[in-house]
Amino acid sequence: MSPDGVLAGKAALVTGAARGIGLATARLLAAHGASVLIADLDRDVAADACRSLAGETALYAGDITAPGGPEGVVRAAVDAFGRIDIIVNNAGYNRDAPVHKMSDAEFASMLEIHLVAPFRIIRAAAPYLREPAKLEAARGEEVFRKIVNVSSIVGTAGAPLEVNYAAGKAGLIGMTKALAKEWGRWKVNVNAVAFGLIETRLTAAKAEDNVIRVGDTTVPLGIRDRVQERDKAAEMIPLGRWGTAEEAAGGVFLLCSPWSNYIHGQVLPVTGGLLS
Repeated sequence: MSPDGVLAGKAALVTGAARGIGLATARLLAAHGASVLIADLDRDVAADACRSLAGETALYAGDITAPGGPEGVVRAAVDAFGRIDIIVNNAGYNRDAPVHKMSDAEFASMLEIHLVAPFRIIRAAAPYLREPAKLEAARGEEVFRKIVNVSSIVGTAGAPLEVNYAAGKAGLIGMTKALAKEWGRWKVNVNAVAFGLIETRLTAAKAEDNVIRVGDTTVPLGIRDRVQERDKAAEMIPLGRWGTAEEAAGGVFLLCSPWSNYIHGQVLPVTGGLLS
């Protein structure tokens, strides 16, 4: 851990952190001094991610939508670090389908991972965010803690074939704004990022090995005709290209840093100018 890092002494919990934006975020937080718990479905990949980070790390391998999952990931962070200062609700995936063919399970699964699981994690973490703040307030101190919820421009603007994903991500924005009003008095900054087109497994080409296993369900990821769709989408982005996972993580890091202490209840677009 860097003793001079701006996040030295802070403990962060990042879900979906074994790959992509989550891993890039975990690396950035660790590089600036935070202890980081990596939570992910894939134990082996998550363990490799932990070993790749600077500083103190911990691992939680499991499904945060399963019974006990949200409480388990919070408990793992507290057991490892004795505190929680930063929560990044990043875990997610998509299950695209036209609405008239979308099953109840496909719709509900997007609410579970993008909205219900973050709510349950925040609820489970409440004592570790609120109780220290009460003692600090009694001493006349301001110590800021951070919650960053990962949303999407699909949640702010919609997209075809993604009614379920849009509903989950839009709900997450509503929860962010409501919680900011509720917990501002405890100096818990609650914000969201709305990502645009970022290079991840979700936006890679469809392939047999580009899947995620959730419970008993195997969900294919990726985009059909990706090259054509990628080039078409890039034409709509003022910066002219898709973003990288590292660039996406930069937006999250800002909202985890001391420079966001007076940013509260906001949705930060990280889109290269798309739809902004």
